[in-house]
Amino acid sequence: MRSKKDLAVFLSKLRSFEKPSWKLEQYPTDSDIAAEIVWEAHIKNDLHGKEVVDLGCGTGILGLGALLAGASKVYFVDIDNKALSLAKKNLEFVKEYYELEGDSSFVLSDVNNLEAFEADVVLMNPPFGVKLEHADKEFLEKAYEIAPIIYSFHKTETSSFVKKITDEYGFGISNTYNFDFPLKKTMDYHKKKVEKIKVTCFRLQKKVNYFFSM
Repeated sequence: MRSKKDLAVFLSKLRSFEKPSWKLEQYPTDSDIAAEIVWEAHIKNDLHGKEVVDLGCGTGILGLGALLAGASKVYFVDIDNKALSLAKKNLEFVKEYYELEGDSSFVLSDVNNLEAFEADVVLMNPPFGVKLEHADKEFLEKAYEIAPIIYSFHKTETSSFVKKITDEYGFGISNTYNFDFPLKKTMDYHKKKVEKIKVTCFRLQKKVNYFFSM
């Protein structure tokens, strides 16, 4: 990708959910927002040559962005087989235009039952915990087990919760990125064509001397 704009334009061409699950809070990540986070991670050298986990991958937009940024491998993890199928189709679409250096793996699993493994970075736009209470907490706890660097989207109003649990697990917040996150009318109960909510993407990093200071 030559620029963040090029990345955003390309990611906007990926397939999205036709019938998203309200229970799983399958709100697609906006392509401009996904491109900004992938680009920021790329600038910080968090993606090139690294193993990345797209946790709760949905359409795969974050993981595919990581592959375009030179990740050595991306694990696409989701509880929904239909979501994984969509992410696979999007991967094939990407391969029509780009020769990817990295490998990919698709994992069907609930976040709580995901077998422990290690990677360099987790990218995720988890459920906000609106329909499934504490879902955001469960995703964060799993991400802390997997990688020392995490990029995670949360409703801005829950920032104090994110900071508290991040501190408890020996991580720190190194950067925050604030967005007016567009939620398109994809569910029957949605009243507006597009509703924007305040969302923050947190870059979380493990504190190196955490275990030595206890």
